[in-house]
Amino acid sequence: MMAEEIKTLDGLEAAVSDAGVLAAEAAPREPVRDDLGRSYATGKRKDAVARVWIKPGSGKVSVNGREINVYFARPVLQMILRQPFTVAGVEDQFDVVATVKGGGLSGQAGAVKHGISKALQLYDPSLRGALKAAGFLTRDSRVVERKKYGKRKARRSFQFSKR
Repeated sequence: MMAEEIKTLDGLEAAVSDAGVLAAEAAPREPVRDDLGRSYATGKRKDAVARVWIKPGSGKVSVNGREINVYFARPVLQMILRQPFTVAGVEDQFDVVATVKGGGLSGQAGAVKHGISKALQLYDPSLRGALKAAGFLTRDSRVVERKKYGKRKARRSFQFSKR
């Protein structure tokens, strides 16, 4: 069945309004969960990549098989990991299991936070608005600039000597 051809501006406006009605009638987002009731997401920050699974529970967070306060010893990094739960208003309602590779501790904390945020919105799509407004669903794309030839670092030049 071919779509009817649009020949006038009125026809174009009608087609656009019909498309808007169809988009509004589209089904709301469905939760994405596996057979065990978990949601999975991948989070990234700098060179770190985190694989994150969340499931309903008591709020236990495990990173690379260790507790959050053992793996991320600095309180600031632990706070970064808890931000998505605070913004969504679901503190101590989900257990998190994460494996993270690459980068340093700060990048890994950011990657796990990104993964938790994505997994939360997949588990319960009604949380998407709060997480998106806080900017947690957007990957922070800042990475280290590469070193250029003829330079000591990415932008730093060698020391100049007149004599």
